[in-house]
Amino acid sequence: MDYDIELRFQKLKTHLELTFGEGMDVQAMLFLIGVNELGIGHKTFSKQEKTELLHIAICTLLEPYGYYEFEQRDDDNWPHFNLIKELPSLNHSEQQHLIKEAMLDYFIANDYYSED
Repeated sequence: MDYDIELRFQKLKTHLELTFGEGMDVQAMLFLIGVNELGIGHKTFSKQEKTELLHIAICTLLEPYGYYEFEQRDDDNWPHFNLIKELPSLNHSEQQHLIKEAMLDYFIANDYYSED
């Protein structure tokens, strides 16, 4: 485990909890990213839509790493991605590290968080 990433991630989590309330975990942050990328604002999502929002978040987070490429938005404005290259086989700890690092990059790049 990279302690620098974990420390930075915990600071991001604390920052997001100031706005969105306690309990921001990786899943909640993925949902938040998916909703942000969908761009339609607050609404009640079905279980299937929630799953799709998590997929949008993962694709968005891994796009800068070269794993996915944005394809287009459909008629309902949902983004779609193409898989460019397969993810390497990662254990749970390595997956968490990659996602947390990608989340930090995402929130910083979109000016939602600063490490200053």
